[in-house]
Amino acid sequence: MSTVDEVLVEDTYAEAFRSLYAEVLVTARDGKWLQHAINASTGHASSTIMCDCEAGLDRLVGPGGDVSFTTPDGRPGAVLQFHVPRFRKDRVRALEKALIARISQNVLTCPTASCFNLLDSENYYHLGRKVAFFGDGYQQRQIRHERPVWVIPTMGGEFIIDRRMGYEDGIMGGNLWFMGSHEDSAIEAAEKAAAAVDGVPGAITTFPGGVASSASKAGSRYSFLFASTFEAYCPTLKEELGNESRVPEGVTSIMEIIINGRDLDTVAHATREAIEACRDTAGLMRISAGNYDGRLGNNFIYLRADSEAAVEVS
Repeated sequence: MSTVDEVLVEDTYAEAFRSLYAEVLVTARDGKWLQHAINASTGHASSTIMCDCEAGLDRLVGPGGDVSFTTPDGRPGAVLQFHVPRFRKDRVRALEKALIARISQNVLTCPTASCFNLLDSENYYHLGRKVAFFGDGYQQRQIRHERPVWVIPTMGGEFIIDRRMGYEDGIMGGNLWFMGSHEDSAIEAAEKAAAAVDGVPGAITTFPGGVASSASKAGSRYSFLFASTFEAYCPTLKEELGNESRVPEGVTSIMEIIINGRDLDTVAHATREAIEACRDTAGLMRISAGNYDGRLGNNFIYLRADSEAAVEVS
């Protein structure tokens, strides 16, 4: 079994890229309904490969969460992030479309939920007004909780949403790979790492439970796919690929976490916290990361403590 000293942290970097992101506060009557709103609004948002955005829970705030953060209505709240890659030509419209769909269909519909903006930025969407059209002419602009909001009547009562939702530059694609002597060790290490990221304000993980078993590479032998399985790191293909396999000897399972966040420093900090949280996992043999020699993004997050933490290259 591996010990802390035997776990090799490779001298490499995770290749992240810039995003546009929105940070939204959802509140509800209690933790149960808040969790329903979180699950629904951040669902099917693991990877930008086939999802409209990447989304996740940053942190719980107010009663039942970080009580130093007071929600506008004094109720339990959740800070959520929604990211789209900045390299998308339609990025501004794409993020707005994702927010409209997710808030109108998954937050407005959730009993007792309300929705507030957290980014006081120069760039913003008139999102509240667009969602408010659901009120069919009965929606009203009001001041609630000392904020300008739209109030939409519903059969359950009313839905409150801020008039504007800001968006700013963020970071996507920070990642770590956990190579285990068996599947359980790889999963356990990834779970510990994802939990550590959850404890860093401003950072999120996006995959189910924060963990992905299907790290991908850019491109495919099939013309209709722009991403596919990273065969060089598939343990079951080690014998078939021979010298082309990059799976280290003794590794039978590799799990990944993806880290998005508000800026490069936040994602780099979350990366270091994740590494430290899982280094003592029995059976963990190596910690690495995915990069593409700068072809995907120009934000490099180095894994080794003796290396530069993070850098944006020109």
